[in-house]
Amino acid sequence: MFLAVVPPAAIRDHLDTFLESRREAGVDIRWTDPEQFHITLAFLPDVPDRVLEPLADALADAVRERAAFALHLAGGGAFPSPYAARILTARVADDGGHLPRLARVTRATANRSGAAPDGGRFDAHVTVARVRHPIEATRWLRILDTYESPGWVVGDLALVASHLGQGRERRPRYETLATLPLATAAAGRAG
Repeated sequence: MFLAVVPPAAIRDHLDTFLESRREAGVDIRWTDPEQFHITLAFLPDVPDRVLEPLADALADAVRERAAFALHLAGGGAFPSPYAARILTARVADDGGHLPRLARVTRATANRSGAAPDGGRFDAHVTVARVRHPIEATRWLRILDTYESPGWVVGDLALVASHLGQGRERRPRYETLATLPLATAAAGRAG
């Protein structure tokens, strides 16, 4: 399970169109389906059923007063490093620094609710591809660094269950369990 910012369909389509012509060149690269593009704020590997409803309620309360904000995607990245990459990403431009604060708040709220988050360091990105065997990815980074999406206003977060092996080609199938709205009063100022 994870808590995420899901870009609107137009942004996911924009990124997908950019990647479309590059997919043929990526031997042993498994490209992310566009409907699965997201920015993970908190990864919750083990959420007991009894905790799910209180967790969703607590997260909704924690983000309800946070103002909507603007984001866009720009550039690329690779994990764990460009020289032994297993994951290729689109970077997130968050000029107001909203995402790290939301990640801290949502992780703390999840922890208090009995859904311990993964302790990994927050790094705002959208996974665009996974590599079967580590590769030297500087060529891919040069390509991804040319990408920039239009901006959008983030008005809500999604609590998502990941059903491993149930999607296309045994990929995960995502199910949105709760949509958590942010305050909308600042939405007009955010863009």
